[in-house]
Amino acid sequence: MSRVRSLTVSYHALSRSLLSDVSIAVAFDPSTTPQNQHSPFKPYKGIWDTGATASVITQKVVDELNLQPTGMTKVHHAHGNTFAEVYLVNIGLPNGVAFVSLRVTKGELASADVLIGMDIIGQGDFAVTNHNSKTIFSYRIPSVEIIDFTGKVKHPSAPVSLPPVSSSPAVPKVGRNAPCPCGSGKKYKKCCENKQQPVP
Repeated sequence: MSRVRSLTVSYHALSRSLLSDVSIAVAFDPSTTPQNQHSPFKPYKGIWDTGATASVITQKVVDELNLQPTGMTKVHHAHGNTFAEVYLVNIGLPNGVAFVSLRVTKGELASADVLIGMDIIGQGDFAVTNHNSKTIFSYRIPSVEIIDFTGKVKHPSAPVSLPPVSSSPAVPKVGRNAPCPCGSGKKYKKCCENKQQPVP
């Protein structure tokens, strides 16, 4: 099993945004690149967002690290769809939590230079608490257990219960003397009523 690494960020009051220190460098393989030969990490502020599929960097990060795009990708956001440049970076988080050769897109961010999305969050366990009017969020990688506040999860491999699904779509009831919903102008009894297939 991989070594478990974790980080915790605490606020002295309730917080509507989750921020942490983030370090970014041009992508390199730490197993083959000597410590003094890779591009240096630069510190930034990162905002954590479980609503974002992928992590994002700003133009400031691109300029300061002299990053070169590896391609383009379609990005879906609140204002529609746009195309954004893609970059390959290494990301360092507090307490040695790190990600190598992560694909990130360039975007505009209001309160940070880096957005930590579900491509990172989804690789581990993530929890937010707001106890005693203080916000604390904690993250660990890899995932080591299920966090279940309800106690309803009996076993990690237990199947998820889904509501039964009807095998045929619901058909609205139409009165025999009502206009036929097909738009023919005829009464239902003189039009589509006799075309209905009996349900076995």
